[in-house]
Amino acid sequence: MAGVVLAYGCGMTMNTSPVGPHSTANVGCADGPASASAARPLPVILAREAGLVLAGAVALALIGQISLPLPFTPVPVTLGTLAALGVGGLLGGRRALGSVSLYAAAAAAGAPVLAGWSSGVTASFGYVLGYAPAAVIAGRALARTADGARRPLPVRIGLMLIASAVVYVPGLMWLKVATGIAWKTTLAAGLAPFVIGDALKSVVVALLPSRR
Repeated sequence: MAGVVLAYGCGMTMNTSPVGPHSTANVGCADGPASASAARPLPVILAREAGLVLAGAVALALIGQISLPLPFTPVPVTLGTLAALGVGGLLGGRRALGSVSLYAAAAAAGAPVLAGWSSGVTASFGYVLGYAPAAVIAGRALARTADGARRPLPVRIGLMLIASAVVYVPGLMWLKVATGIAWKTTLAAGLAPFVIGDALKSVVVALLPSRR
């Protein structure tokens, strides 16, 4: 005897009382990340997002403390770029942008979050501003495609290298204005010592798990 076939979104079916031949009805399945997220109350979602943004800012502050001052430049060698790329890749560009904004605002306000537990709008503050677009690009690099596939490794590395390079744009401009040195000296003090290290950081972050 023909009956109604209930088709569940999670792949389950169930026959019920007869109505007509081959009658079907769909029943949605509440399982899955999207459904679970939609079911959360708005305050919970906002608290979670704020917590992730804060965690990203803390990661930037802590990882950036691993630094090596150089005697010929006011810009120290730090893991700040690595932190910015990692936060962007793991949290996504939107959250990472909030994390970098919070981090930069805290530094400008006098919180000791910069390398060496320093603060203020220093000669190297432009690099901190450059973390924002770098994190957004890194978020794109580690985001999965529309079909859920991970981007090829060469693409991830290429995007991470672009993200690292973007940091130098505001960094070098700010350094030149803050110190008044010539462009040749600016490049020698703010670019040349860091290129190889930042390229290695880009490759390392490109190997992190992709974000769904």
